[in-house]
Amino acid sequence: MLNPNLEQIQLTNADYERYSRHLILPEVGLEGQKRLKAAKVLCIGTGGLGSPLLLYLAAAGIGTLGIVDFDVVDNSNLQRQVIHGTSWVGKPKIESAKHRIHEINPDCDVHLYETRLSSENALDIIEAYDIVVDGTDNFPTRYLVNDACVLLDKPNVYGSIFRFEGQATVFNYEGGPNYRDLYPEPPPPGMVPSCAEGGVLGILPGMIGVIQATETLKIILGRGTTLSGRLLLYNSLEMSFRELKLRPNPERPKIDKLIDYEQFCGIPQAKAEENKQKMDLQEMTVSELKTLIDSGSDDFVLVDVRNPNEYEIGKIDGSALVPLPEIEDGDGVEKIKSMLDGKRLIAHCKLGGRSAKALSILKEAGIEGTNLKGGIAAWSEEIDDSVPKY
Repeated sequence: MLNPNLEQIQLTNADYERYSRHLILPEVGLEGQKRLKAAKVLCIGTGGLGSPLLLYLAAAGIGTLGIVDFDVVDNSNLQRQVIHGTSWVGKPKIESAKHRIHEINPDCDVHLYETRLSSENALDIIEAYDIVVDGTDNFPTRYLVNDACVLLDKPNVYGSIFRFEGQATVFNYEGGPNYRDLYPEPPPPGMVPSCAEGGVLGILPGMIGVIQATETLKIILGRGTTLSGRLLLYNSLEMSFRELKLRPNPERPKIDKLIDYEQFCGIPQAKAEENKQKMDLQEMTVSELKTLIDSGSDDFVLVDVRNPNEYEIGKIDGSALVPLPEIEDGDGVEKIKSMLDGKRLIAHCKLGGRSAKALSILKEAGIEGTNLKGGIAAWSEEIDDSVPKY
């Protein structure tokens, strides 16, 4: 429970009117609303999770909100990142978020950090806040946020989402576990697909973000039972919740400094291996493919390794669908063998990563091929804009 000096916090007549529904709750009341006004909360990220939690924290009367983000608003964000609007596409997310927050609560003091959180700046940024809410979507930043919160003794309100499922908990609060008790080691790079690759139901981050906002208010108010020591799992398709108990691991190594989290999560090593694989693979540009198609040549087979639902969105005419999971299982390898009959293999996906992986698997099976650089995204951008971008 946070213990601000409430004697210095005064509510205005406008505050009494705005927060009347809080003030008549015995569990909140005048003291609780003053606690909210005195609180300083830092949100890492203004994406799917950051959007709803920032909206509700501002509406609840949090006095100071800090926002860390370095991205700009993209059209593909608008399906789930509800704090942003169409008019803000191409502009900084933190500016968009601040504008929307002040539409809801003009008295909220908003501090912006348009930067990537790093081991060099994390402690300086986080130190000024009472609570940190993690709305990030990658493992290096999650470990960084966790370790910085442990070193500074700050509660870390955590959430994550993927496809139709989400999870939330509170780390580093009143002797409870931290992120390293849940994930002692990061998964291998690429094992957990990003939302850009795997997709996410647009409503899902709203649910998890509101849970994070709820936990934040409970910590500030000192009311209720937080999720510390409990991992809440949510499945939107089943509309089900379940819990897993979390406990501090007494054998977990002590966190005494911030480290290189990209290195810790194996990102440079994975990139080096990916670059090595690319060097070993032949590549062609979309312009070269277009020239080949226009020549009327029939001595090649164009294989699309995306998922069937992606293929339905848009495809390159003449391509054959053989999804990467089928190639990984082996069935797709045989299918491609039967298609080639001495012809040249050209493979593509959305951006080029999955097709490179497919070609590496096929190479081990004795099938050489060429990767389409930039995938169907480059084809849409440079050759045929009637193919939808997604």
